[in-house]
Parts: sequence; C-alpha cells; structure tokens
Amino acid sequence: MQDLHTAPEQKNTLRRELIEWLKAILSAAVIVGVIFGFFLKPVQVVGHSMEPTLQEGDRLIVWKFCYEPKNGDPVILSDNTGLDEALVKRVIAVAGQTVEITEDGRVLVDGEQLEEDYIAEPIDPENIGVHDYPVTVPDGCIFVMGDNRNHSTDSRSSSVGFVSTDEVIGRVFLRILPLSSVGWIS
Repeated sequence: MQDLHTAPEQKNTLRRELIEWLKAILSAAVIVGVIFGFFLKPVQVVGHSMEPTLQEGDRLIVWKFCYEPKNGDPVILSDNTGLDEALVKRVIAVAGQTVEITEDGRVLVDGEQLEEDYIAEPIDPENIGVHDYPVTVPDGCIFVMGDNRNHSTDSRSSSVGFVSTDEVIGRVFLRILPLSSVGWIS
C-alpha cells in the first residue's frame, strides 16, 4: 500500500521543485531586467575617438541612474547628438564653464589648463574646431571631446557642438571585455 502512495508523492515533489526553479529563474530575470533597465547599460566602443583610453570593440558598462555629468568623466551620448550614432566622449566642461583651445593645442577650462594624461596627442591647429574661443557652455549642455583629439568628431565640430545633458545616457565606469583589459575606467 505504501508503494502506491510513493509515486504520486514523488510526482508532486518533482512538480513543486520545478515550480520553485521556475520562480527563481523568473525572479532573477526580473532583477536583471530592472538593473539593466534603470541602473546599468552594456555598450560597445565603435571607432577610435577615445584611444588610448578605450579601443574599438571594448565592451563597457555604463552607470545610468541619477547620473549628473562631471568634468573629466567618460560618457555615452545618445544617437541624437548629430551623428546618428551613440558616442563615447569625455566631458571637458559643463554649463557655465568657459572652454578655450589655444593654437598650440592646449585645452583650458575657466582659464586653467587641463592636465590630460589620457589623451593620445595634443590638438593640431587645424583640429581646433568651429568655435571662436573662448566659448561658454550654455545651460543644460556639456562640451565633450574624444581622447584621440585629432581623430574625434565632438563638441569642436558643428555636427555635434554643445551636447544637451538630456542626451547623456550615463558614465562609463567599467570595461568588461577584452578580458585582458577588464577594469575601472577613469
């Protein structure tokens, strides 16, 4: 008699275990969806404008939640910035700050020369851009440049110009691929 009850009990136990596994998987999927929907975004670098800091093909994680652009931050910009593609750039100045690029390629913000150990090379005189320097960044905007200054389309260009802070997706903070270069981005 006991054998007759064992088979249905095992079947119910297996069913309950399967339901518990499905609940756990569904919960994990919802948590991952919330994290990547509101807090983080994975992106891939396209192009060479951020070399040597970032290389084409690098896979990055971007912090989105409550992010306010700050000077020096590497950021992801939406595809509404004039080039119809998401851009990875560095914040040079925020609203109200004055940017000047000298003829010898130095970048000054509010009259102070930036210490830029992350750039590939100084700006060539023909890559200073379209602005009559110095320029003041308008309210609600930022001034961005790529670290590969002579090979970057950025705020110096009329096709990008000052970028609305609404177009900033978030701050790049972590490289996850290639594995040989995993680490924090500054």
